[in-house]
Amino acid sequence: MDAILIAGGIPAPDEPLYKYTQGLPKAMVDVAGKAMIQWVLDALGKTQHVENIILIGLPEDNTLKCAKPLHYVENQGSMLANIVAGIYKVLEINPQAEYVISVSSDIPAITGEMIDWLIDSAMQTRHDIYYGIVTREVMEARYPGANRTFTKLADMHVCGADMHIAHKSMVTDPEHLAMWDELIGKRKSPLKQAASIGFVTLFLLLTGKLSLNGAIERITKRLNITGRAIQWDYAEPAMDVDKPHQLELLRADMERRLDA
Repeated sequence: MDAILIAGGIPAPDEPLYKYTQGLPKAMVDVAGKAMIQWVLDALGKTQHVENIILIGLPEDNTLKCAKPLHYVENQGSMLANIVAGIYKVLEINPQAEYVISVSSDIPAITGEMIDWLIDSAMQTRHDIYYGIVTREVMEARYPGANRTFTKLADMHVCGADMHIAHKSMVTDPEHLAMWDELIGKRKSPLKQAASIGFVTLFLLLTGKLSLNGAIERITKRLNITGRAIQWDYAEPAMDVDKPHQLELLRADMERRLDA
């Protein structure tokens, strides 16, 4: 399976991470002596299942290295446009490709074993999309004080991982693109996403009556796709860098890994 690695974000001067990036891409911020994205490339390079890596949003004239073939795609200006361009690049390289794994550049603590576990777990079935989740208990045990945003479901509190698998039809079929654009644009607000799915879904979420299976059923029916949630036993795929304290937390965590 080929991987799309998304690295297009550049914090603006009024954003909290700007003091660390100073106009450079967030992916290139230093984490324990390496660019943050280099840790992710190292993990992808150690996988058994990933063949090619499509890096979106960074110029080719950089110092990044990877053990797997690395292909570059320019930043397309939005998250959805980047994913679409990445999948079409995968199909250019391998026209027979069916599934693609997308990985964010700001989850430096992931490992190759975790990526392979996701691919093995997902490919036990044939769904259109596989969405990774991490429970509050797993996240707070591994990263206390991370202050992630959790969606409060009836049976658990979860946050989304930053690593997912999708069938190519999720972007090659035009009827899906408009809704994906709306949902991705509201990815930081579970309530706004629920409202996009429908009033009943929003009501159930607000009243604490929406279960994980119920959410999957409603979302996939609304989008006319098949989908499956993959529950991680690891917090690392959901430990991304949105705020300064999260960057400092991961810097300390990766320093400890180097010292181990």
